[in-house]
Amino acid sequence: MRRLLVPLLAVTLVLTPGVAAGAADSGDRTLRTYAKDTWRSMVAMTDPGTGLVADNISGDLRTPSTYTSPTNIGGYMWSAVVARELGIISRNEARDRVSKTLDTLATLEHHDESGMFYNWYDPRDGSVVTVWPDDGNPVYPFMSSVDNGWLAAALRVVGGGALPELRGKADRVLSKMDFGFYFNPEAATPIGTRGLIRGGFWDAAPPGCSVPQAGVWFTCNHYDITVTEPRIATYLGIGSGQIPPTAYFDTMRTLPDNCDYAWQEMRPQGFTTSHLGREVYEGSYRYRGITFVPSWGGDMFEALMPDLFVPEAQWGPRSWGRNHPATVAAQIEHGLHDAGYGYWGFSPASNPAGGYAVYGVDAMGMDTDGYPSDAQATKYDAGFEGCRPAGPEPEYGDGVVTPHAAFLALPYAQRPVVDNLAKLRRDFDAYGPGGFYDAVNVGTGQVAKRYLSLDQAMIMGALGNHLARDVVKRAFVTPQFERRIRPLLAQETFNVPAGQRLPQLTGKAAS
Repeated sequence: MRRLLVPLLAVTLVLTPGVAAGAADSGDRTLRTYAKDTWRSMVAMTDPGTGLVADNISGDLRTPSTYTSPTNIGGYMWSAVVARELGIISRNEARDRVSKTLDTLATLEHHDESGMFYNWYDPRDGSVVTVWPDDGNPVYPFMSSVDNGWLAAALRVVGGGALPELRGKADRVLSKMDFGFYFNPEAATPIGTRGLIRGGFWDAAPPGCSVPQAGVWFTCNHYDITVTEPRIATYLGIGSGQIPPTAYFDTMRTLPDNCDYAWQEMRPQGFTTSHLGREVYEGSYRYRGITFVPSWGGDMFEALMPDLFVPEAQWGPRSWGRNHPATVAAQIEHGLHDAGYGYWGFSPASNPAGGYAVYGVDAMGMDTDGYPSDAQATKYDAGFEGCRPAGPEPEYGDGVVTPHAAFLALPYAQRPVVDNLAKLRRDFDAYGPGGFYDAVNVGTGQVAKRYLSLDQAMIMGALGNHLARDVVKRAFVTPQFERRIRPLLAQETFNVPAGQRLPQLTGKAAS
């Protein structure tokens, strides 16, 4: 029988400095209400016959989409665990719901050799989607490394102690998933390291670029940035012995500090060191006085979603333990002071004007054309000292705030999170029967009145960890996983100063 995580994580709540116990209790009651309403949207999105959750649903909870993904399916399962732990549903209901999902999952068409699942299924009957329901365009069935990573993470939560009676069902699916299938030991990065995971593969020749190998067609791209969500797949592969531990250090903290890479957002500062025989450039960016290791797009999802499962800040106190608070502080700083929106939290989500869009803090991402916080895509360009001049100062106005991004910040800025969400609910029509709608244009007041199961699942995961003693992390982490992953995180020091001043994490949001 697997043990739950050692008492390192068995804490109820570490109060943010300056937050009184009474204020924390009041904030937690509000957060429990958010959890109850968010779970209602997950129930509305889930087909009662298959136990598969839809990708999204209309704001009135009446019209779910007719497609879903491995990430969505996984998010529903860990959300059910959280709902059970918070007393929103009974243990029997959680077991029955997750059991139905696992039963259907075991019957879904998938890639036998790797155990990986296709990117899109119809939640009504579990069939593989080959024609996109929104526009009739063809879909070429694809097995994504990161989407299968989130499904595998959920299976670990279910099988790792959250619902022990379902361990057998969860393990029968998980044991077939081989993340080593995605690993390419010859893939090189600009800093000269080798060994990366691919974006995914098709089991039939697709249009466009692909690499035929091992009976499949791999993507031409690999994931080579550290602070991005695909690291969950790397963690899973290393933790299960399917990928070598050196892969953790083969991704880049930033691109190199030379003019060949002057197209990146700004010139990084850092130092070169070595881990497990790999040369690592410990680069970082600095924005508004805050030093951090950037993600690709500058959004909260890339930086913090893996932290819902892996206790990165605790295991890597000199790396992630410094970077996660700095990332949150810089997002708050951008929303409240630099852009002056009065609200914060930026991550890919529904576009209030229709469709889907990527949002972030442009200055915090390596992509110089990176994810904007503003609906008008105002460009930030710090320049690259000695290689590229800085651009004009950006103008901000129609900021798009995504509530799930704020929830992800709960471990690092409890009071600002609660205040920010309260302001969004007070000032806009941002809250519906399933909790916070997906996104708000705080300049125009336009709201994306729909719910995405992925974003709702991130909210549930964050609330479960905050209100129920890190329930998701405790169930996810096994002794073997900890032995293989914790030493990697513990040995590294990011180029982020210890104890840098981050007043954004404790101050009450301006009203």
